[in-house]
Amino acid sequence: MTVDVILPCLDEAEALPWVLSRIPAGWRAIVVDNGSTDGSDRIARDLGATVVHEGRRGFGAACHAGLRAAEAEYVCFCDCDASLDPGLLVDFVRQVADGETDLVLGRRRPQGPGAWPPHARAGNLALARMLRRRSGLRLHDLGPLRAARREELLALDLTDRRSGYPLQMVVRAADAGWRVTEVDVPYLPRSGRSKVTGTWRGTWQAVQDMRAVLAERPAGRVGVMGGVR
Repeated sequence: MTVDVILPCLDEAEALPWVLSRIPAGWRAIVVDNGSTDGSDRIARDLGATVVHEGRRGFGAACHAGLRAAEAEYVCFCDCDASLDPGLLVDFVRQVADGETDLVLGRRRPQGPGAWPPHARAGNLALARMLRRRSGLRLHDLGPLRAARREELLALDLTDRRSGYPLQMVVRAADAGWRVTEVDVPYLPRSGRSKVTGTWRGTWQAVQDMRAVLAERPAGRVGVMGGVR
């Protein structure tokens, strides 16, 4: 079983050593540098990670560049800010490999008052409710810790290159008939300030990006898992 872990990165020099030390043995870490100025790419390379440079700014742009660079049968996504432990992905991949589910998402459980700012949590809750109305999936979180098969993810033809990328992955997976599972994971206070939801303005922009994704009309897509819907 081969696994690549995609780690979108923008100025995460402080967190990278801890994050990369938690990558399961035998798995490959792909750090996608999205324009860091703090030497994150050098640190990641020195620690043994594969480094991919993505010049187009945006969380989705970095994630998709990592997906295109991946070669393993299974791919995982994890933030690079030490808020989530990539070691938890072992069970995620096992569930997919055993045929129990097609996409596993980590439902974040904050550990301490500083782990998840109220404005970010409120925005996430609102989006989860909209997702339920749009897809029928009764999810509680759209967190970045996730795992699936690489070829099937590529077949979803994801197009968002900003904050809507994680949501679009779930929406299109639902449209294709995938089974989507949530697993509780501890959510730690991040290292540094979030580039997406670190402010009310950033959260508002992320919500707007995701609203645009939810406004997409369901299309009959060839889902590797679930056929045409």
